[in-house]
Amino acid sequence: MRYNEKKILDACCGSRMFWFDKKHPSTLYIDNRTMPPTKQTNGATITVAPDEVMDFRKLNLPDDTFSLVVFDPPHILKRGGKRSYMKEKYGELDRANWKEDLTAGFAELFRVLKPDGVLIFKWNEIDIPVREVLALTPVRPLFGHRSGKASKTHWIAFIKL
Repeated sequence: MRYNEKKILDACCGSRMFWFDKKHPSTLYIDNRTMPPTKQTNGATITVAPDEVMDFRKLNLPDDTFSLVVFDPPHILKRGGKRSYMKEKYGELDRANWKEDLTAGFAELFRVLKPDGVLIFKWNEIDIPVREVLALTPVRPLFGHRSGKASKTHWIAFIKL
């Protein structure tokens, strides 16, 4: 794939659930897994089909490539079994290494982000407060917004200066 044709990176695309255009031509969708269409017990079907299989912690991408990076990483899920809807839809971080994983992820994503590029980070505080996650990167966020039924989902914007 020619990365210089892509302006946007979705580093943990999963099922691309919040994208209006799930095949946006300027976007490189990556994930560390694939999953064929899978019917869930709740009736939903989940498909994980990245453009490339790649891990957000160690990207095989050149420095300063993307103008926009979207980072909605997996979470630690205290509830749900191995094939739970949440785990299949979002993936899951390792409980023992989540801080190291997210620290490496932020570093890699800022590395591939162009100067003056924007990183949009999404985090749900279901198990880990957002302040603990933001402490894992030296880059200070610009602004953010809480959403969801209990205002536990945070959308946070960063810029690479």
